[in-house]
Formats: sequence, structure tokens, C-alpha cells
Amino acid sequence: MHETELHDLSDDADYAASIQQGSESIYRGDSSKQSSGSDPEGAEIVYLKDNVAIHPTQYASERISGRLKLIKQGSSLFMTWIPYNGQSSNARLSEKDKNLYTIRAVPLSEIRSIRRHTPTLGWQYVIVVCSSGLAFPPLYFYNGGVREFLGTIKQHVLLVRSAEDANVFLVNDFQDPLQRTLSSLELPRAVSVANGPSPTLSTESASGGDPENGASDQSSISFQQNGRQRQKHNDPARDISIQVLEKFSLVTRFARETTSQLFRESHIDGFTPNERKKHNQSTHEHQSVITSNDSLKVPEDVPVTSDTPSDPLEFDRLSLVWGKPRQPPLRREEWTTFLDSEGRVMDSKALRKRIFYGGVEHNLRAEVWTFLLGHHEYGSTYAEREYRMSIRKSEYETIKKQWQSISSEQAKRFTKFRERKGLIEKDVVRTDRSLSFYDGDENPNVYLLRDILLSYSFYNFDLGYCQGMSDLLSPILFVMRDESESFWCFVFLMERLGPNFNRDQSGMHSQLFALSKLVELLDTPLHNYFMQNDCLNYFFCFRWILIQFKREFEYEKTMRLWEVLWTHYLSEHLHLYVCVAILKRYRSKIMGEQMDFDTLLKFINELSGHIDLDAILRDAEALCICAGENGAACIPPGTPPSLPLEDPMAYPQLDDDIL
Repeated sequence: MHETELHDLSDDADYAASIQQGSESIYRGDSSKQSSGSDPEGAEIVYLKDNVAIHPTQYASERISGRLKLIKQGSSLFMTWIPYNGQSSNARLSEKDKNLYTIRAVPLSEIRSIRRHTPTLGWQYVIVVCSSGLAFPPLYFYNGGVREFLGTIKQHVLLVRSAEDANVFLVNDFQDPLQRTLSSLELPRAVSVANGPSPTLSTESASGGDPENGASDQSSISFQQNGRQRQKHNDPARDISIQVLEKFSLVTRFARETTSQLFRESHIDGFTPNERKKHNQSTHEHQSVITSNDSLKVPEDVPVTSDTPSDPLEFDRLSLVWGKPRQPPLRREEWTTFLDSEGRVMDSKALRKRIFYGGVEHNLRAEVWTFLLGHHEYGSTYAEREYRMSIRKSEYETIKKQWQSISSEQAKRFTKFRERKGLIEKDVVRTDRSLSFYDGDENPNVYLLRDILLSYSFYNFDLGYCQGMSDLLSPILFVMRDESESFWCFVFLMERLGPNFNRDQSGMHSQLFALSKLVELLDTPLHNYFMQNDCLNYFFCFRWILIQFKREFEYEKTMRLWEVLWTHYLSEHLHLYVCVAILKRYRSKIMGEQMDFDTLLKFINELSGHIDLDAILRDAEALCICAGENGAACIPPGTPPSLPLEDPMAYPQLDDDIL
């Protein structure tokens, strides 16, 4: 087979169209080929597209526009996306917020695949997936240009179409003849085994935009060789780049050995070395509890309470400024003092604070959870709540009848329904079966789980059903003991956590990114350790975030943790501080035993059932208070579980072929 055949995309309509149209956006005349005065010698901009946008939230109204470039230097190709200065459709987004999303000089050798999306309505966009399996936020081409983008890449690196999905293009920038042969076979999970270090690019050309066009040009970075050569291997049975949401329990060696620099300092934090130094100095000046290296300044000795259970796993009894002691759960007698004569909650903040520090007694949860989840408003009366429940029960029955009325003949022609139904039926029979509430054959509560999840897949057809949703619904049904009430509580929970299950991983990406920044702020030595050991993708925390620690604690403790998180008392992102608290508590063991990614992942999974919830909540509270505004600034706007705004464009990244 000739080499030209390996690059052949003649069957691709977009690429063919770009050739027919002259590929005017690929090379912008002779003048664009020449390096400008600000570009380093030998760097050539081979593709430039304005008005390419990133959506920091799930809503189309909140976007950041910028300039996308492909830059060739030597034999290497780099991709950059730089936001415009002072241009955003949302006034809430600061320049610092926009810097969080800047893509600075990513070598194509560190990009695994590009997925092209062409919705029936709306704009085309691409999802660039790195070797680690993590994806950059979707890049929306508001003025077209996807075909030229792919065509340019095809002309400079090896690009082959995935045999599994015609809209996925596998990117390889290597010279290894063996790997070329593997790629010519279009093996969908082939990964480069090139030993060479990452190419370097002086990024005056990567980040430098024309001032008159408003593009950011405030940094000059370089990607340096890391001084050690690594071989990248891949287990084809353990691909996480496409199925990571449904296979989060299988994150394995592939994630570690193909980890890119997605979360490394020079790629993603939006700061140059000088800017980062100034940022750290600013952090120190405004946060007295943070030391000069951004680590918490804490006492040496921490009292260990007598009620702390013996942990079979060694852990670092971290010196922390502890939060307030936990209180007994809220009981009915105290609950009534928060209500007026007509049932209104008189002081919702005081109530949320009380629940934050003590949780809720179990026999009261069915009533209180409806407020915490937003099913009922705090200012509603008994009569208003009763009326709303009757209306919503009728609405639920209508939704349920939609899928119940599908005949077997219809189902044969309704692929999405068959597949979703099959996934749900497979998952519910293995969800919390150790509980007597769900135990046994022909258990009616298992059928209720199935019915509610199927109804939700029709209520939110764009999102549908993904593995992990049954874990989130199970405690709600266990508490509510009512099908309609459970459904609506689940609906309101998914308004916050739905982005966790987006196909493009945008919700999980933003949370893992925020977690990396919080660890960098609150425990710099641990952050540096993760960076040195290729653990900055934070995949080992994936399960914690996806299903809100559901499998890390006993059932009762999980419910108590959830109601604390749902109060949003100190922060709506307290779950990220819980992650940091757990990592800090075990940091001595992690660093002392020199855990690599595989060992760390195994250790984290084995923590399940051995974490002291009360101690972790106190640590998380202390971390949240100490981080203050600096911690809040680490979390991009719209990061789940931020309460959503009314927007008809919710979940815009889901197209028709997504389950």
C-alpha cells in the first residue's frame, strides 16, 4: 500500500468539498504562509479560523469566542485556540475565566482523535480527544470551517477514519514504520509507540494574535523535552476515550501510560511562568492561611476524636484547621420550628446550615429532601405543595404512558428505545441488591427503578440514560417510597448532575480540571507529585465525582453526605473539597509509597468503606473556608452541580446518535 493511500480521505464529503472549494481557509494566500515579525523563524500558520467558540457551560448563550490556529514548525504540527480579549456573550465571564479554557500549542502527536459533529440544527463542532482520553471542550465553528480544519490536518499528519465511527478521525504524528502499518489497518485503538519526546514550539506564534482582532497575546511558552523517553502502550480492551462514562470502573493502565499534558501547567492554567508567579504572590497576599508555596498553613498536631473508627488502611492524620464539630441529625421536633403555621420555611439559610452540620433523621428525609432538591420551594405552603404534587403526579403518569404504549412492532423500529430499555434493565438488577429494599427476585422496587429511569429517558430524551444514573436514583426511591415523588426529585437532581453524563465529557472535564486547580492551591507538594507521576488527569477521582461518592460509603452515610452537599451552604462545589480532603488525608501514604497511577487507582478503590465521613466533612469545610475566593476562582463558571438557568439549548452537544 502506498503512503498516499494511508492518507486518503476521498470518501469523506467534508474533505472532498474543501478541495473543490479551493481550501481557502487552509492557506490564506501567500501572505499567510510567511511568518510575521512576531512569529519564530520556521513557524508557519497553515490554518486560521476566527469566531470558533467554546461553551464553558451547557448553555449556548454563554460562549467564549476565539481564534483557532494550526501552526507548523519543522516536521511538527501544533493546535492553538486563543480567546478574544474583552469579547464574551456573558458579562459574568472574566478574562481569568476565559484563560482557563485557552489551548496553547498542543502538538498533534498528543491528540488521539477528533470527533466531528454535524447536528441537524445548529452549528458544527469538533471534540478533540487527547491521548489520556480526556477531551478539550467542544469547539463550535460558527462561521464554518470544519472541513478545512480536517483537510489541513490530513495534509500534515497521518489521519485515518475510525472503523467504528465514520465521524471519528484518528490522529497520529509519528514516524515508526510498525505503527504506520498498524494504522493502515485502521485499528480503532492503536496508539503511538513512538519513543521520542514531545516536540517543542516557541509559542509567540501559538498565542500571538493580531491586536486589531482582539486576540489574546500575553504569553510566551515552550514545550520542553521531559528528559526521559517513555513508551506508550495500550490494552485495546480498555479504551476509555469513547466509553469512559459507561466504563468508569475500568480506568486502567491505558489512562496512565497515554496521559498527555492536558493538565500540565503550561497547557491549561492560562498562565505563563511570570504570570503564574504573580498569581501565586497575589494568592499569598490575599489569603493569610496559605503559605508561600500555596499549601495550607496548619497546626502540627490534630486531636483525634474517640469516635473515629479504626481504619485498617494507614492514613496521614493530616494537620488541618478543623471545621466545626458535627451535630446530631435534624429531628422532627426541631424541623417544625423552622416552619410557620402554613408550612413555609421561615429561614432557609438557617435550615441549610443546620442540615450541613448534622444531616437529617431518616424518617424526616422524605419531606426535607424535596426542599433540598428543589422539588418544593422553601416559601411554599402545605396547600401549595399538596396541589403541586397532584399536578406533577398527573404529569408523571402521562410521561410513563408514552413508553408503556409502545407496541412490540413499534419497538422493532425504535432502536433508541430498545437500547436504552436494555441498558436500564441490565443495570437495575445489579443496583444495591444487598439492601433488603431491593433484594430478591421479582422485587417490585426494582421494577420501580426501571420504570422511573425509562420515564426519565423520555422526559429528557436528549440526555437519555447512562450507566451510573441508577446509583443516583436508588437512595431517592429508598427514601421517598413513592414513584412520582421519586421521579421528580430525580429530575431536579439531574438538573444539577446531568452534565456528568454528557457524551463529550464536558461536565466531568470541568470538574476534574477544577479539582486539579484546587489541589494545586491547597496542597502544592501533592500536586507536584501527581504531575511528576503522570496523575494530573485525576481519573482516579472519576467515580467519586460521577456518582457523588455513592460507592465509597455505607448507604446511610452516603445519604447523609448527599444531603450535606445539597444544602450548598458553603459552596455548591463542596464535593470537590471532599475530594481534596480525602487526598490530603492519605497524602503521606500516597507519596511515601511512591504510588504510580495504577497503584494509586487501586488504593483509591480500596478506600471504599474505610473513609471516616465526619472527619472528611470537617476537613472539607476547613479547606473550603481557607481557600475562600481563591478556591472559588479555581472553578470555571457553570461547573456542575451549578444550578442551571432556564435555557432551551440545554445539552446542545448531544446529537441524534447518542444514547
